[in-house]
Amino acid sequence: MKLHFIAIGGSAMHALAIALKNKGMQITGSDDAIFEPSKSSLQENGLLPENEGWFPDKISANLDAVILGMHAKKDNPELQKAQELGLKVYSYPEFIFEQSKSKTRVVIGGSHGKTTITSMILHVMNYHEKPVDYLVGAKLEGLENSIKLTEESDFIVLEGDEYLSSPIDLQPKFHHYKPNIALLSGIAWDHINVFSSFEVYKKQFEIFVNQIVNGGILVYNEEDTLVKQIAEASENPIRKHPYSTLDYYVEDGETMLVTSEGDMPLEIFGKHNISNLSGAKWICQHMGIDEEDFYEAISSFTGASKRLQKISSENPVVFKDFAHSPSKVKASVAAVKEQYPNQKLVACLELHTFSSLNETFISEYKNALDKADIGVVYYSPKAVAQKQLTPLSTEKIKEAFGQNNLEVLTSNEDFVTYLKNLSINDAVYLFMSSGDYGGLVLEDFVTEL
Repeated sequence: MKLHFIAIGGSAMHALAIALKNKGMQITGSDDAIFEPSKSSLQENGLLPENEGWFPDKISANLDAVILGMHAKKDNPELQKAQELGLKVYSYPEFIFEQSKSKTRVVIGGSHGKTTITSMILHVMNYHEKPVDYLVGAKLEGLENSIKLTEESDFIVLEGDEYLSSPIDLQPKFHHYKPNIALLSGIAWDHINVFSSFEVYKKQFEIFVNQIVNGGILVYNEEDTLVKQIAEASENPIRKHPYSTLDYYVEDGETMLVTSEGDMPLEIFGKHNISNLSGAKWICQHMGIDEEDFYEAISSFTGASKRLQKISSENPVVFKDFAHSPSKVKASVAAVKEQYPNQKLVACLELHTFSSLNETFISEYKNALDKADIGVVYYSPKAVAQKQLTPLSTEKIKEAFGQNNLEVLTSNEDFVTYLKNLSINDAVYLFMSSGDYGGLVLEDFVTEL
C-alpha cells in the first residue's frame, strides 16, 4: 500500500507511520511543525519530510489512502486535494482497526490508568516472549516503537483514548476499535474543550462498553462508582468481570503485594497502581497468562515512561509524573505520601491543559494537593491567553484547590528560585505536568537541588 500521513509528527501518527513502514508499506508524510522525539524517530526510519509545511503536490491519485492527524485543520490544503481526488481518508484509529480486523482486540479504556495498564500487559507478554501487536501512549523498556502491527500476532492490545480521532472524524478514538476484550479503569471528567458536560463525557464510555462484540469480555473497576454503574447497566450480551485493588502494604519504603505465593516486592507503588495491576492481571489471564506467571513478570515492571518515574534516588528523592487531571493528581500525591510517610512531600503541579486553565473546570482540583506538605502550582498567563481563556488569579486558584497556603507562581524564574530556597532536609519532590514548567529541564534542575 502507498499511504500519505497528514500531520506525521504527532506522537501516535509518527509511531504508526514507522510501524506501517516496518510492515512493508510505502509511507510519505507532511507536517508544519515536528518536535522531538518524533523528529529523531522519523529521521532514523527515513520518514522525516524534507521540508516542514503542507504540499498538495504530494497528494496524487496513485495513493491508496491518506491518514489524517488531529493536528491538521479541516481546511488543510493536502486534505482538500485528497478529497478532490476522492481518496480514502482515515483517522489513525480507523486505520488501526482496518489493520486488526482479524485479531482479538484488547482495548484498555478509562480517564486514568490506561497507559499504565496497557504497559503492564505488554511487559508481562514481553517477559514471557508472547508476541502481540499493540498501541500504547508511552515509551516502554524493551519496545522500540509505541505501535506494532504484524500479520502474525493473534492479539492486539490498544490503549483506548477517548479524545477525538481527527478534524473530520469527531468520534472518540476508542469508538473505532470494537473490542473483543475491554477494560474500564475509571471515569473522571476530562477534555472539557470537547465534552461540554460531564454527562456528555460519561456517554462516551457507555458507547464504548456497548461496542464490545457479542460474547466479548468487559473487565471493570468495581471501586469506581460510575464504571460499576455503566458496566452493570449495559445490556450488551458480554461477560463481565469486576476487579478491585489487591491487598498490599508499605514497609521501609517498599511496597509489598500480598499473593497466594507469598508477599512480593514491587517496583511500582500507590493504591491506584495496585488497582491498575489488578486489572492488568485479569486481562492477562484472558490472554492465556496464569496468575503465577503474571506475578513473576510484574515484579520487574518499573512503570510507564513519565508515570511516577523516579529521576533521583538521592537526597532529595524526585519523581516526575504526567498527571494533570484532578483525579490523577490526587492519586499521585497520595501514592508518594504513602510511600514516604516520614518525609516532607513537595508537590508541584503545572496547569497546562485547556481544562486545567479553565476557570469553570479548575474547581475540580478541590483537595487534590491536600496530602502534600507543601503544594506549589505553576502556570503561564501566556498559555491562558494563547488558549483564549479568562485570566486566572492567584486567589481563584487557591480557592479552587481549597488551600490558602498554596504557593502559586507564574514565571519559570520564580518557580525555580522558590524551590531552591526551600532548603528542606529529607524531602521528596513530585513534579506533575503534561508540559515542562516553561522550559525547565527537570533532570538538570534536580542536580542543582
